Amino acid sequence: MLKPRARWQVQTQDQAEIDALAESCQLPPLVAKLLLNRGLKEQKDVQRFLDKDGLSFYDPYLMDGMKETVDRIHQAVELQEHIVVFGDYDADGVSSTAVLMHALKELGALAEYYVPNRFTEGYGPNEPALRRAKEQGCSLMITVDTGISAVHEAAVAKEIGLDFIITDHHEPPPVLPDALVILNPKKPGCLYPFKSLAGVGVAFKLAHALLDRVPVELLDIAVIGTIADLVPLVDENRLIARMGLEALQESDKPGLLAIKKVCGFGADAMEADHVGFGIGPRMNAAGRLDSADPAVDLLLADDLGTATKLAEDIDQLNKERQSIVNEMTKDAIDLVDESYPISENNVIIIGKEGWNAGVIGIVASRLVERYYRPVIVMSFDSEKGKAKGSARSIEGFNMFEELSKNREILPHFGGHPMAAGLTMELDQVDELRRRLHQQADEVLTEEDYSPIAKVDVLARVDEVTLSVVKQLEKLAPFGVGNPKPKIMFEKVHLGQIRRIGSDSSHLKLSLTEQGATLDGIGFRMGHLHEEITRSAAIQALGTLSVNEWNGTVKPQLMIEDLAVSDWQLFDWRSLKPPRVGERVSELNQSDTVCIAFRGEPTEQLVPGLDVYHAGTTEYSSLSLHDKYLVLLDVPRDKEQLEELFKNAGKPSRIYAIFYQKEDSFFSSNPTREDFKWFYALIRQHKQLQFKKQQKQIESHKGWSSGTVQFMAEVFEELGFIESKDGVAFPADQPSKKDLTQSLIYRSKLQQADLENDFVYSSYDQLRNWIETACITAADTNHNVEEQV
Repeated sequence: MLKPRARWQVQTQDQAEIDALAESCQLPPLVAKLLLNRGLKEQKDVQRFLDKDGLSFYDPYLMDGMKETVDRIHQAVELQEHIVVFGDYDADGVSSTAVLMHALKELGALAEYYVPNRFTEGYGPNEPALRRAKEQGCSLMITVDTGISAVHEAAVAKEIGLDFIITDHHEPPPVLPDALVILNPKKPGCLYPFKSLAGVGVAFKLAHALLDRVPVELLDIAVIGTIADLVPLVDENRLIARMGLEALQESDKPGLLAIKKVCGFGADAMEADHVGFGIGPRMNAAGRLDSADPAVDLLLADDLGTATKLAEDIDQLNKERQSIVNEMTKDAIDLVDESYPISENNVIIIGKEGWNAGVIGIVASRLVERYYRPVIVMSFDSEKGKAKGSARSIEGFNMFEELSKNREILPHFGGHPMAAGLTMELDQVDELRRRLHQQADEVLTEEDYSPIAKVDVLARVDEVTLSVVKQLEKLAPFGVGNPKPKIMFEKVHLGQIRRIGSDSSHLKLSLTEQGATLDGIGFRMGHLHEEITRSAAIQALGTLSVNEWNGTVKPQLMIEDLAVSDWQLFDWRSLKPPRVGERVSELNQSDTVCIAFRGEPTEQLVPGLDVYHAGTTEYSSLSLHDKYLVLLDVPRDKEQLEELFKNAGKPSRIYAIFYQKEDSFFSSNPTREDFKWFYALIRQHKQLQFKKQQKQIESHKGWSSGTVQFMAEVFEELGFIESKDGVAFPADQPSKKDLTQSLIYRSKLQQADLENDFVYSSYDQLRNWIETACITAADTNHNVEEQV
């Protein structure tokens, strides 16, 4: 058995629906299954999803407040009023700022941007910035990707005579700011048909309305915030992402050329991962460590020289950010393990003086990956008595809703179900921890604390062809709401499995089923090589890709998880001391049971580990259920092993070592003719010094060492001879007996049979014997207990 890392949730489909959709849309069944899971059941919906030209942008004036916003901005442009675009310091905010600035520039507006400093000003509009802008002649301020919670700041703007327009996409609070206009598709009463735009998506729609056309020239910037902010890549976001990636590939904007170069992106087509793991983190890095202005300036740059310098500076900041994150993550893990262990904390809330507030969100995500708990990581400022936090959640725990229940101690917070930011009084952190712990108890079950892997399609190996993979690529771009399809293969066999990579940290295998084969790669999964037997029927989960190497093109599975649902037999019979001890000590000791059957000093095989001696204690005191069973030596008889499983249960793995100092199997098993010859020799000589002549006799007859001694012991037990000091005398008138009446004789034959079955049998023979004689008995006994 090999347990998966996550809970696999397999989505099922009606076969009739699969067949109907596959036929109507001329699709492979596997692709049809996937589209049904995406909620696309009608031919027109499928065509709109797959057709590059099937989607179109919504009318921006469907967004509540758009007309008033456009009218006010056009007025400001006409009167050459001073406009300030107030942005945010993350990738979404930076790209939002750049999109609106480009649009205003095209209109001829007198505009500048302002992004607050994360460390000195914090998140969102702030009163000093508003008053300063007013003093400098600003009459219209437009927020992008921020402001929906700025109730106080909107009041200040009204007080000082500053027109304040909010464009945002975050969840609206119960009380909205009293701004001149609010553009937010999530605003109560807004009829805009798509609610999940990123901040840059809202800014793009404003640019659409201002320019009275779709500003396709801004899609190469809009795609950055859309993908980096992890909004669902469906509907209008899908259109922005799809067209934006193509625009980003062909863009001639100096800033984008420069940032692609430092990311190492060549002429290959841009994909969502290029933004999500390359451009996005670098856009974020500037605001995480210092001011976000260089990132905005990069997207607004007019010449390549300036853009190149900005991109190189941002790339260096990203490297510094990575170093800080790694160090903080290590400190955070130590803090959790030492002070807030997950056995006692179902929500992790930790903080530390001096932690960089710009990267606490990344650290929170790392902790969710490690512990799978809702997490809030905070930076403490004891001088101001403040704690600034970033939250990340898990399925089933809506972080925004749960934090909303604590508004009286959270004066400043906002976000989404899976992520949020907050600022609070330092002395209220323990109270928040207590409350969220209680809230989690109310909404989460024990099962919820195991990560979930949603399986899109259960497939057969022969269904995976190059044509199918190409069809799946039409579902791109992939991201939140439209993830890369996860394909599961159930109970397939291994064609090969081996470690690869300079440090053997990766896994390469091939899956076989009914004559079809599919190669797979598991990065950082090399350790599983020792946990899967070649005979195992495995389940594999991953995403499909095309592997092109040495002129060969074929489909490939990028493995994300592996499982074996049945028990496994690991053949370690070739191991010799001290390698036995080394390998056994590498197993999880809390799951491992070592058993010796013969009372020999087998502890020397596994020094320092506990060994259970069969027969010394009742089996009822031992449970093998879901354990790793190590069979150190050969049992005295087959019944001993059968009894073990019958009473102690079924292990998930069996490690067969069956170590013994001497082999009976390869020593001579003398025939009846051999016994007759040796007995005749003793009778002929009247007395035979068999110990002195043992080697001579064995050499003459071609017997192995110890054969003469064995035969003498059998004859003495049966009463055919008497022996003293190595000399044999024939008995007077011995009664007739068969050799099988000798316990010594039967024991040797039995030992040879045991060695034949356990030590020298093939892997398949041994596994089949254990399966038939032992595992079946354990399962039967378990079922009887359940019925009782």
